[in-house]
Amino acid sequence: MRTASSSRLVSVGVKATVLVGGIGGARFLLGVQRLLGLGQFAVPDVDGDHQLTAVVNIGDDAWMYGVRICPDLDTCMYTLGGGIDPERGWGHRDETWHAKEELAAYGVQPDWFGLGDRDLATHLVRSQMLRAGYPLSQVTEALCDRWSPGATLLPASDDRCETHVVVTDPDTGDRKAIHFQEWWVRYRAQIPTHSFAFIGAETAKAGPGVVDAIAGADVVLLAPSNPVVSIGAALAVGGIRAALRSTPAPVVGYSPIVSGKPLRGMADECLSVIGVETTSEAVGRHYGARSGTGLLDYWLVHEGDHADVPGVKVAEIPLLMTNPDKTAEMVRAGLELAGVTL
Repeated sequence: MRTASSSRLVSVGVKATVLVGGIGGARFLLGVQRLLGLGQFAVPDVDGDHQLTAVVNIGDDAWMYGVRICPDLDTCMYTLGGGIDPERGWGHRDETWHAKEELAAYGVQPDWFGLGDRDLATHLVRSQMLRAGYPLSQVTEALCDRWSPGATLLPASDDRCETHVVVTDPDTGDRKAIHFQEWWVRYRAQIPTHSFAFIGAETAKAGPGVVDAIAGADVVLLAPSNPVVSIGAALAVGGIRAALRSTPAPVVGYSPIVSGKPLRGMADECLSVIGVETTSEAVGRHYGARSGTGLLDYWLVHEGDHADVPGVKVAEIPLLMTNPDKTAEMVRAGLELAGVTL
């Protein structure tokens, strides 16, 4: 339950809401589950009162090969449901690639993006439901019925809000906008890049349950996901930033930068495009303090990565998510810093 002080005593379970995207974000959710005893870590015959809700980035979503692909939602769903490929960190375990080979034989474009056969089934079900008129939030709920992820996965929005990237075409030298997937998968972020645009953000609204999950949480966590194209893309959706600004829950952020390098992926490439240094301090200042015009109350950085973020309480802890137990300790440290007691 909430108290009037900065500390909150929770006697009937913690409601944790996490803003998340990408492989690192999905692994962070595993750590939250490990700490709270949810999902794969639930104890049989023990009824736990903790609740986990993930507000998931949809900026990577795209139509390809006639199907709707939602990489971050699927990565979270497969990871929490025990079906993720442990080596890649995305897609199904024990995947086969016959459909990809057949598409290549037909010369179907794009030829730089591959879908596994098992993964394709998810996209076919999603696309069929979307074409039948179901919103993405309801589609996601239906898909999760199969995977039982032990968390509520909420798309940031039911509306289109896709990340596009303004680049210089390496073949023609012309400036143009391409979908984030092409920039990330085809070009590996290694072409001249000028800016990011969240297409549809001007009209997109937070999806069903998103604002309530943030407002009604005991603690809100910003996962150590890409601050530009994962967390940043979710914040571009109407209503989410305002919900974070106004929630009575403490907002705890985790730096995606360790010793000047991103935990995963190419966050450094994204940060350089928007003029932010690849340091924990710079990312913390990019998010800013809720006591000002920003989002954070607390900011956790890797041990040795000193950071001064005005208006934000900063703590140094190990931030390497080598396994769910180590990640759970990260989560525990954040809750303790915010005065949330399990």
